[in-house]
Amino acid sequence: MKIYGDSNSGNCLKVKWVCDKLALPYQWIEVDTSKGETRTPQFLKMNGAGQVPTVAFDDGRTLAQSNAIIRYLARDSVLIPRDPFAAAKMDEWLFWEQYSHEPYIAVCRFLIVYLGKDVAELDPEKVKRGYAALDRMEQHLSTSRLFAGNEVSLADVSLLAYTRLAHEGGFDLGRHASVRRWIGEVEAFLGLSPVR
Repeated sequence: MKIYGDSNSGNCLKVKWVCDKLALPYQWIEVDTSKGETRTPQFLKMNGAGQVPTVAFDDGRTLAQSNAIIRYLARDSVLIPRDPFAAAKMDEWLFWEQYSHEPYIAVCRFLIVYLGKDVAELDPEKVKRGYAALDRMEQHLSTSRLFAGNEVSLADVSLLAYTRLAHEGGFDLGRHASVRRWIGEVEAFLGLSPVR
């Protein structure tokens, strides 16, 4: 399969991490979204939304949306809990990540890292909601080692992508000791070098 992705995107890295952890063979095709490479007729034929990540399988089928991709790639693997309720909790966190976490943590990071904004220029509501997401994670992780079940799942992989880079978006994880502990554990599980 071919993974079309931007190495600066946490959503794309989720897919790479799952493939690497599960030893799934793939070809990574770097796509520069800032140069409009997802808006070419060829790319739009694969993914009409013009977004990365997009996976093109050898049989010609394509799949988009990071959490849908990793859910498909990890089927019948250790990354999806065997217990149906734990698997449903994993899905709950996957949906929450895209709706209540990524739009704030990742967007603030994008504005600072890629558009050169200052933390003071960020939309206060985005910052507030980003901290609300981190606070919810902290609350959960203060009583649970991981997000769904007793083993690392796709919920942890998905949430790690932008949480580990939250500081690049101006978020201070100083009061989130459980989140920091969890980041280190999931990074180690995935074989990632810690981000500092």
